[in-house]
Amino acid sequence: MKPAKYWIDKYGLLPHPEGGYYAETYRAAETIDPQGLPIRFNGARSFSTGIYFLLESHHFSAFHRIQSDEMWHFYAGEALEIFVIDPETRELEIIRLGNNPDKGEAFQAVVPAGKWFGSRPAKGSSYALVGCTVAPGFDFQDFEMAEREALKAEFPEFSGLIGELTRIS
Repeated sequence: MKPAKYWIDKYGLLPHPEGGYYAETYRAAETIDPQGLPIRFNGARSFSTGIYFLLESHHFSAFHRIQSDEMWHFYAGEALEIFVIDPETRELEIIRLGNNPDKGEAFQAVVPAGKWFGSRPAKGSSYALVGCTVAPGFDFQDFEMAEREALKAEFPEFSGLIGELTRIS
């Protein structure tokens, strides 16, 4: 297995605001007009966007939510866990992204729009290189970083995990 630094250097990955490293690899040239989008979007959006995203064992992607569906793809390294809290059902789903279906891992998974989610390499994983495809395309206007105490108050049953995967008090 190649070390994380290999991928960081080869793909020119940069520090990501959520943690880890990333590089935008695709942004559709065409856009969807606001009239063709659900009301939760305020402005045109690219049809789709894509990134590489790498988390090492000491990194995590803090709980956040976006206004679009996000499909995750596993590329290299070891398993990544994606923790998804559904505000409507109050359920926690743990998705294992990786290359070993015998351990419950999948190459692809989707986090639906509006759900809180965070991720980190699974216990024992040194790093995970994944990709994320967002449609309609990602825009920081649609991004909301969770505040630890507010998310704990809303979902006290997941308080420990929220404490581990948030940065903003």
